[in-house]
Amino acid sequence: MSLEIDPTAQISPDARITPSARGSRIKIGAHTHIYDFVVIRPVGGSGDVIIGEHCYINPHSCLYSGNGITLGDYVLIAPGCMIVPTNHAYGRRDIPIRHQGFLPSKGGVVIEDDVWIGANSVLLDGCHIGKGAIVAAGSVVSGKVDSYAVVAGTPAKFVRWRDA
Repeated sequence: MSLEIDPTAQISPDARITPSARGSRIKIGAHTHIYDFVVIRPVGGSGDVIIGEHCYINPHSCLYSGNGITLGDYVLIAPGCMIVPTNHAYGRRDIPIRHQGFLPSKGGVVIEDDVWIGANSVLLDGCHIGKGAIVAAGSVVSGKVDSYAVVAGTPAKFVRWRDA
C-alpha cells in the first residue's frame, strides 16, 4: 500500500484505512483530522485518494477509492458522508451484479478548496464540487457544483450563491 500521512495529520485510532490490493495511493495532507469510525478503503477501481491540508473528515464517513477521490485544502466532511466514485455494472440478468465488475469511470470525485459537505450526503462518480461550495445535509451529488454555490436535495439542486 502506498500510504502517505503528513506527520501533522491526526488520525483517530478508531478510523480504518484499508490497504490497496491494486496499488491505489492514499495521501493525507498536513493538519488534516480523520475522526472516529471513518473508513478509507480502496475498492471498485484503482483510483487514488488524495486528501489536502487542513481537512476534517468527521465520524462515520466512508471514502471508497473507486475511480479516485481528490479533496483540496480546508474541506469539511460532516458525519455520515459517503464518497463513492464507482458504479457496479448491471447490464446482464444472467450474471449476478456482484460478478459483472464495474462501469467505466465518470471521472472520480473532485472537491476543490474550502468546501463544506453536510451530514449524510452522498457524492457519486463524476461529481466535481467547485471552490467554496456548500452541499446541504442529506444531498446526493452526481455532477458539477459551481464554485460558491449552495446545493441541496436528492438529487442535489442549486439553492443560492454564498454571500460575498
